[in-house]
Amino acid sequence: MSYRNRILGIYLVFCLFCPTSARADSLVENPIVPKGAVLERIHIRKMALNSGLTEGPALAPDGSIYFTDLPFGKENGMILRFDPTTGKTTTFTSNSGKSNGLAFDLVGNLLSCDGADGGTRSLRRWNLKTGQSEPIADRYQGKRFNSPNDMCVSLKGLIYFTDPRYGGTEPRELAHEAVYRIEKDGSVSEITCEVEKPNGIALSPDQLTMYVADHNNGGNRLSPSDPEPKRGAMKIYSFPLDDQGRVNGPRKTVIDFGKENGSDGMRVDATGNLYIASRSLSRPGILVVNPKGKELAFIPTGPINQSGLFEDWKGIPSNVEFGGGTDSNLLYVTIDKSLFRIRLKTQGFHPQKAGN
Repeated sequence: MSYRNRILGIYLVFCLFCPTSARADSLVENPIVPKGAVLERIHIRKMALNSGLTEGPALAPDGSIYFTDLPFGKENGMILRFDPTTGKTTTFTSNSGKSNGLAFDLVGNLLSCDGADGGTRSLRRWNLKTGQSEPIADRYQGKRFNSPNDMCVSLKGLIYFTDPRYGGTEPRELAHEAVYRIEKDGSVSEITCEVEKPNGIALSPDQLTMYVADHNNGGNRLSPSDPEPKRGAMKIYSFPLDDQGRVNGPRKTVIDFGKENGSDGMRVDATGNLYIASRSLSRPGILVVNPKGKELAFIPTGPINQSGLFEDWKGIPSNVEFGGGTDSNLLYVTIDKSLFRIRLKTQGFHPQKAGN
């Protein structure tokens, strides 16, 4: 990226995404955000896709960031790769199977959660050299997943993922939307169904807590004859885990967004704080809280007090990821149809790094 484009990107972020009423009390120096930090746009969609959003940023072993471009309807989704050394984005695959959340396992394989609406409704493993993929799992107890959404990998290499349904006309086979785990032998186990519509997911650095975003915007009947589901929980829960990584106690509510849109994707830093992509229309941005839900920082990404249809929303974040190595204090953020980053004071936590 040229110096001129870098400055222009910063200027656009401040002019379009950070109204005066939000700037005054947001990007001030605190334990998370350094003085003078700004969101820098490093990629904007160039393909002729008229819908959808960018999603699922994930740190690769070489320090690059893979992320998805997820359109709605018949168009194929893509997985893209941003190279921090060159500042360029390239296409890893132009047919992602409607991949949403991404992650890398402990040996450096790219994993994807593929959704419905024409996608594979499965978890897949991708070969970074050939661009080919193979399914890891697409069923629980013989029934097809709803629409795998987001995932995280434990220090033991176990894959936790959420399975809501937000769109698509494919018949649903599972009666509820739950959190699952892929075991070492490839089998699938249910971790919890004590959520209405699970979305983002993260594990604490000590692996003793699982955080799950419950983002129930209603919609998507179990069958066409059922009544339209009502809007429900917009919360983030914490679940205690035992040494086997299974829930062993009651859930707790970390954040209750009330009537506002809640969290999409999330990550944790090395000290266990949560970085949450908040899709609130009254206050869209990256919300940073400690494990008990106390707000530590807020990074605005769009205008406040928005309304109207989804297509009219601006600056709504979908997911976050930390960089690696000397850039582990860089937070990457997918917003609308773009990829942004901002340098913070904190360091990200990556299981594939900690595990090695």
